[in-house]
Amino acid sequence: MSTFPVVEICAGAGGQALGLEMAGFDHALAVELDSNACNTLRANRSTWKIAEGDVADPAVWRPADYRGEVALLAGGVPCPPFSIAGKQLGANDERDLFAWAVEQAAVVQPRALLLENVRGLSMPRFAGYRQHVLDRLAQFGYIAEWRLLQASDFGVPQLRPRFILVALKPDDAPFFKWPEPVGAPPTVGRSLVDLMGANGWGGADAWARKANKIAPTIVGGSKKHGGADLGPTRAKRAWAEMGVDALGLADAPPSPDDRFQIGPKLTCEMVARIQGWSDGYPWEFTGRKTSRYRQIGNAFPPPVAHAVGDAIMRAFRREGTARKLESTEHDPIYKALRSSDDFISQERLMKLAGLADPAELERRISLLSRDFEVKIENSGAKTVYRLGNFKAFVGQEDHDRHDLFLKHRAHIS
Repeated sequence: MSTFPVVEICAGAGGQALGLEMAGFDHALAVELDSNACNTLRANRSTWKIAEGDVADPAVWRPADYRGEVALLAGGVPCPPFSIAGKQLGANDERDLFAWAVEQAAVVQPRALLLENVRGLSMPRFAGYRQHVLDRLAQFGYIAEWRLLQASDFGVPQLRPRFILVALKPDDAPFFKWPEPVGAPPTVGRSLVDLMGANGWGGADAWARKANKIAPTIVGGSKKHGGADLGPTRAKRAWAEMGVDALGLADAPPSPDDRFQIGPKLTCEMVARIQGWSDGYPWEFTGRKTSRYRQIGNAFPPPVAHAVGDAIMRAFRREGTARKLESTEHDPIYKALRSSDDFISQERLMKLAGLADPAELERRISLLSRDFEVKIENSGAKTVYRLGNFKAFVGQEDHDRHDLFLKHRAHIS
């Protein structure tokens, strides 16, 4: 294909979209639930086709309409199901669209799939979930890898780890290499000193010298919470050490006569720069202040999306030397259970998983059973196990997700 169309789901306000565009992808469609984020996308790219609504609703868009028509299926599906700060309900959270998005690779048949989420998805809690994703993509004809990338490795002045899944067809996959860090990021002070002094505040330079670190992770929050601020208590302390009042946002940079006990508050423009938007990644946000902050705070930093998009593009063009691909195993217990249609004894399961402690097996079974139905029976003096259904929403018409989504839709963002 002479161009590289992308369909982006859960597109948000455009962080991933801008990065992918700069990597050479053309948006055939962007799908997003939040109307404010959709307005921002339309304001920045009036020629793009924007579908507003629930990404899993066939009335909003039909994945089959794009079958074989796009180079990349991408998205930043909701993070709360996996967030360390939340309950980590995973497959039992009505906001979980990760498994559903993976299934769309079989429908759309893109050359590559790119999904990003929070670091929590990389934790042992979700080992079975990750293994299921890899196995499903292998069934669809893709070779997939996960990688935890730090936004600060790509010029973003912020601690923002993102767990990223990339899957490619076998002809392209050997040429995919994860992007290399570009060097130390600028500090918060260096990044924002011009904006802090934009209204003539004389303390901008001194403030910049104090703000000589990178920022904690920007937390956009959700519609369930009140106004915008810069995160939980630990983050607020980190901001205060840099001379930033993290309790809320300012409407404008400080004025010449302003004095502060802790320091000035950030504006939405400043937060956007910390998130990776800059002169090199220009973008405008629409809506009221709290909405703009949430759009910015929940985004995938454009420089990181750009770097990953470049890596996928190089694989499409077969640049560099092909590498030997190695299969990654995330959960040997899941693999062992999935390989059998019958019950497996505790002794055999421990042997297949390389475990010596029955208590460790029970702990892992407990984690696995949060996302999968695991049948446990006693056969004589032995305990036996069998893997049942995956609990996540993957498109089922009778899944609890539908009723829960409608019930909580006003608070989902």
